[in-house]
Amino acid sequence: MIGLDTNVLLRVLVDDGDPQTVQARNYLAAECSAANPAFINAVVLADAVWVLTRSYAYGKAQIIQTLDGLLAARAIVFDDQDLVRSALKAYAGSSMGFTDALIGERNRAAGCAATATFDRKAARLTGFALVR
Repeated sequence: MIGLDTNVLLRVLVDDGDPQTVQARNYLAAECSAANPAFINAVVLADAVWVLTRSYAYGKAQIIQTLDGLLAARAIVFDDQDLVRSALKAYAGSSMGFTDALIGERNRAAGCAATATFDRKAARLTGFALVR
């Protein structure tokens, strides 16, 4: 298994003319398969979503579609597929950002009663508590 850095994952996802796009795609095609998948950890995933949103102006629908595609790819695995799916579902069904959804789901899975936050929007969601 080969772990992916955010910059490689972004090159696979976004074709903005950068020559590294071809290199990244060729590398994954040659090195990764269902038997030997690429690994995406939660930090890389959160970072990639942030870059897609901020630098590439991806909207929520594009983020959902992109993450659905990654989850469906047989040559890619996440450190916790079920957690990523839960976070994606929470993100799709609310006004929170994907990273907030991932944080909330990770904390819930760790046994946390709530995730303390100063984010008033997030605090209105199940699993978050506003710090006052």
